[in-house]
Amino acid sequence: MERTRHRSRLRRAAAPAVAALAAGALSLAGLAGTAHAADVNVLKNGGFESGLANWSCAAGSAAVVSSPVHGGSSALRGTPAGQDFAQCAQTVAVAPNSTYTLSAWVQGGYTYLGATGTGTSDVQTWTPDSSGWTQLKTTFTTGASTKSVSVYTHGWYGQSAYVADDVTLVGPDGGGGSDPGQQAPGTPGGLSASGATASSVNLSWGAVSGATGYNVYRGGTKVQSASGTSATVTGLSANTTYQFQVSATNAAGESAKSAAVSVTTPSGGSTPPGGGTNPSVPKHALTGYWQDFNNGAAVQKLRDVPSQYDIIAVSFADATSTPGQLGFTLDPAVGYSSAADFKADIAAKKAAGKSVVLSVGGQNGTVSVNSAASASEFANSAYSLMQTYGFNGIDIDLENGVNSTYMASALHQLAAKAGSSFVLTMAPQTLDMQSTGTEYFKLALAVKDILTVVNTQYYNSGSMLGCDGKVYSQGSVDFITALACIQLQGGLAPSQVGIGVPASTSGAGSGYVSPTVVNNALDCLTKGTGCGSFKPSTTWPGLRGAMAWSTNWDASAGNAWSNSVGPHVHALP
Repeated sequence: MERTRHRSRLRRAAAPAVAALAAGALSLAGLAGTAHAADVNVLKNGGFESGLANWSCAAGSAAVVSSPVHGGSSALRGTPAGQDFAQCAQTVAVAPNSTYTLSAWVQGGYTYLGATGTGTSDVQTWTPDSSGWTQLKTTFTTGASTKSVSVYTHGWYGQSAYVADDVTLVGPDGGGGSDPGQQAPGTPGGLSASGATASSVNLSWGAVSGATGYNVYRGGTKVQSASGTSATVTGLSANTTYQFQVSATNAAGESAKSAAVSVTTPSGGSTPPGGGTNPSVPKHALTGYWQDFNNGAAVQKLRDVPSQYDIIAVSFADATSTPGQLGFTLDPAVGYSSAADFKADIAAKKAAGKSVVLSVGGQNGTVSVNSAASASEFANSAYSLMQTYGFNGIDIDLENGVNSTYMASALHQLAAKAGSSFVLTMAPQTLDMQSTGTEYFKLALAVKDILTVVNTQYYNSGSMLGCDGKVYSQGSVDFITALACIQLQGGLAPSQVGIGVPASTSGAGSGYVSPTVVNNALDCLTKGTGCGSFKPSTTWPGLRGAMAWSTNWDASAGNAWSNSVGPHVHALP
């Protein structure tokens, strides 16, 4: 969302979209589940410790480097040039009618990971350029007669070099055996607990060389996985003693469990932040962003926001000099005489059955959560603001990057403090939700247990890739439905998916659609009617609804958007 009238920067989209088409059929699968005990890593030399052995790379485009590496002492560096995108591939023996998980750690330019010849649906996932290591992961099932597949990684024309490491393909042995070069990691040490509440506790431990993930155990039973060295365990009972352990994992196996740490949760209360009661979000909801600033749209107080809006996101929280910490200051331009007047409006909206959340980020937002310390600062400061003003929850609208591991930890900590009525919404840009391998999508999946809705911004993006592997131009019903389909197929529940659009032509630089188009897109996704050239193979009647930027721009246009889309959302099946 933009504090200024328009967002000036458009996202690069054409290259990734065309790349996906060139690579073949695209499958945007959800994150894979835990492999079965008999599964092994059937891909060879995925850590490139033996140079390019077992790999076939485009001539002159690939080399093995000693830095940066994700694990071991070597990694693959691919350098696209001219009409070559630096692909390296390996043919791997697989078993028919079997499920495999393909993953790799990558950084640098646009990076793609995929498999062809599966006998069913070939798969591919990708990520835009990144300065740190990002894990790409996808799954596929082999056909009845499939005995080998081709696994590949590549960059993209005109983009910078990419680095890939620890490529694995985990599933049943297809006759080629497992990778002999990788061993299960050692046991984690230094497990400690902190920040225990009536329903959660924060755990941290030491990193293990060669580990690609960690499992958290409660009373000997695995309760969750983590990609980093910390996790927040939720769903605990007050005044109860628990024993926790962790193990380290990679494609070769799992370590022994660590020494146990004992935690006793304190007694808990039931009053939500800010006092009073928090209403439930309806099955189908309309979300609107309310501007705590004047950028030319109609200036309004919360009491002026139309009743069609079920969730009101106050925009925006402020970053402080402390990493991860949030602040909030009312802009005098909005016209509130005091903070008490503002709090009274929040309480009145809640009494009317509405949820009021504090939005974090926006186009100019600089809130950064990239460590355990900053995650705790985020959770503690957000909870303090919820208590002070009576917000029901938090909205994540970070448009300058997000660390899924630490932000997920922060949000779980916050949810544990806030209780079961906590509302968590998100508003990623279209590029952020193109693949389950992007950090924003990974964050949404990591907090799926506490997530209310993701309202992707279907504007200010240019053309983008749909779930069917075709490219669609923004500003159409096809663009909205084919991109929403990615989230619906990628692991989010229909109730966690919403359509985000500008409320008027002045609300965004590009991508505005009329309320009629929004309603058609809602009908297409929920009922299979009103579709354009793209019609999904199934419908999702539980779709949460729609979102507008902003209630102020809506007011400037006579509330035409909410008057049309609101009743339509509330009448969905």
